Amino acid sequence: MSSIKSDNYTIGYSAEKVYEKLSHPENLRGLLEKVPAEGIPEEQRQTLEQIKVTEDSITIPAGPVGAMTLRLTKKEEPTLLRFDAENSPIEVALVIHIKPLSDSACEIMLEIDNVPKMLAMMASGPFKKVTDQFAQLIKQIPFE
Repeated sequence: MSSIKSDNYTIGYSAEKVYEKLSHPENLRGLLEKVPAEGIPEEQRQTLEQIKVTEDSITIPAGPVGAMTLRLTKKEEPTLLRFDAENSPIEVALVIHIKPLSDSACEIMLEIDNVPKMLAMMASGPFKKVTDQFAQLIKQIPFE
């Protein structure tokens, strides 16, 4: 198995604040609604409107495979959140790594984990793009 990682992105909020909000998926809807519209391309805004959240999961549109649910399965405060995929043709996980930098800043990096090696070789470019886009979206969230 392989993993595909985003670049590192600095966020102007403490790791504890970012972790607290992201560790409760039900908070995500309200946070996403606060993201400035000019910070998100039109195509991504339409996708955001289709996201469904519950207490412990996020369901996102996944193109031809339908919707995919990411269920929160692991928390390590304040540095790690792991969401395992359900309703997915492959058993992958989305891992959010949060690195404290100071009392008012942290760094995030997203990782798609458990990607079969053959798929990683064929689709590393699109997977990398998805991780970077999602990390950039998280960076836009006002975590107040």
